[in-house]
Amino acid sequence: MHPLSRIALASLAALFTPLIAAPALAARPVLHVKESIVIAAPPAQVWAAAGDFGNLGWHPAVASTTIDQGENNRPGAVRTVTTKDGAKLVERLVARDDAARRLSYTIIDSPLPVSDYRSTLRVLPDGAGSRVEWSSRFRRKAEKPLDGADDAGARRVIHSIYSGGLGNLKATLEAH
Repeated sequence: MHPLSRIALASLAALFTPLIAAPALAARPVLHVKESIVIAAPPAQVWAAAGDFGNLGWHPAVASTTIDQGENNRPGAVRTVTTKDGAKLVERLVARDDAARRLSYTIIDSPLPVSDYRSTLRVLPDGAGSRVEWSSRFRRKAEKPLDGADDAGARRVIHSIYSGGLGNLKATLEAH
């Protein structure tokens, strides 16, 4: 094959590859979930409980949290969250700001029907108490999802994780 023909073929491949990949990306749009709750406790107390990357003990579905790499509460730290039913989620802390009471993390590996997952948890002042916001952006994991793992199903799973966790955090902190 003539060297110019190879260049022409490579150029055509580069030109058409995005067109071939575009339907796959369009089929898996970026999804968003955001939950919030008001807690009758000062922001510093709520952040002390919810802002510790190495301790998800406030979430009712969590059996244990261990830091496997890095230093707790430092960007780059990796934790394994084991749920009470034995599922394991591996997550990396991306950012943490004590002054803003905010942390962001990504999922490295999990059985959840999501990919490209990034989540942020924030504690904000709200009158005499606090408002906790837990939000994320992600894609559903499967190109051809099984029942319950489509876009709506992926949102439902994340929504239930957030609402269950935030409800228990509120109950725990307001009981004291």
